[in-house]
Amino acid sequence: MDGSHLRGLLEKVQNGSLNLDHAMKLLRKLPFDDIGYAKVDHHRCIRQGVPEVIYCQGKTVRQIQGIALRLAQNYSNILASRATQEVFDGIREVVTSCEYHEMARMVVINPSEVHKIGNVAVVTAGTSDIPVAEEAAITAETLGNKVNRIYDVGVAGIHRLLNCCNDLFEANVVVVVAGMEGALASVVGGLVSSPVIAVPTSVGYGASFGGIAALLCMLNSCASGVSVVNIDNGFGAGYQAGLINRLIAGRDQTESAHKRDAGQYELHLAGV
Repeated sequence: MDGSHLRGLLEKVQNGSLNLDHAMKLLRKLPFDDIGYAKVDHHRCIRQGVPEVIYCQGKTVRQIQGIALRLAQNYSNILASRATQEVFDGIREVVTSCEYHEMARMVVINPSEVHKIGNVAVVTAGTSDIPVAEEAAITAETLGNKVNRIYDVGVAGIHRLLNCCNDLFEANVVVVVAGMEGALASVVGGLVSSPVIAVPTSVGYGASFGGIAALLCMLNSCASGVSVVNIDNGFGAGYQAGLINRLIAGRDQTESAHKRDAGQYELHLAGV
């Protein structure tokens, strides 16, 4: 139950179209719904504006189906991360309205068009980093952010990155996804004035230690403004980028509205 559902419920009680006992029955499930193997958090959307996200890895298809079915009764644009084709097929058996983003390994349940704002740039060092980058991009887009994808611009051919500088400068926040030695995050951090969220990936030869080398490189970045999420955590980066972007985009919209109102007031005083 999100804010609009809760408001609608209270309005029905107020106008008498819903009796108090029935409303109380619905509200008992507001904090969470205990289905045995999971406690589905229905209050999260009210607290954070986003429904609970289903992390599929480690869960059985039946468990995922149960959680998805409960969430789908009240919400749209529910994200299921680290989903295989088998998981998607299972979700589709109980909730027919869903989309599978194979590269990102993400399912969007009850997809609904959202107004996208701002500018999030998602950058990868190589093509092998794209699955993690797509996880970030799909997450950010589903949560209502405009995403600009800039892929395969790693430091091995840095002229490719420099050719995209204007796109980087225009972004409110930049997500940099890189494996190997993870140097791209520092390079981007040294170019832009916006926050940089670095995502180390497990891409690389043996000495990369499954992404640990990239993680340590990013944590030791000499560039200011670089924050780091865990290895292969595209979802976390996309979510964080969305929060930052919406704050900045909301502020910009407010400032534009104030400038417009001030301009109209000046015209009024001038008698125009």
